[in-house]
Amino acid sequence: MELIPRKMKKLFLLLFLSSVVFVHAQDKKEQPKSQIVEASCGQCQFKMKGQGCDLAVRIDGKTYFVDGTSIDSHGDAHANDGFCAAVRKAEVVGNIVKNRFIATSFKLLPEKK
Repeated sequence: MELIPRKMKKLFLLLFLSSVVFVHAQDKKEQPKSQIVEASCGQCQFKMKGQGCDLAVRIDGKTYFVDGTSIDSHGDAHANDGFCAAVRKAEVVGNIVKNRFIATSFKLLPEKK
């Protein structure tokens, strides 16, 4: 006599495989991809309403203030090549949430001469 009947073995195997597939599907949530965007001071260059100077990005023609990094984290904003004086390119990863860009990665690209 078997300790575990054959039908029960099949049921356990089916439940185990289903849980593995479910857990694997949960891990496969779509991660945001990096993209090249225009980055600058929202107030000085993109003419956005706000207080002082804040980092912003332009994605598909629309501007968003940035959370997750600051304007001063990428050099002097008021230098000749700073965000208040120039629009720069940046490679970013993040999501737009409530009309703000939430950056998980922000890499300022070198200027082309």
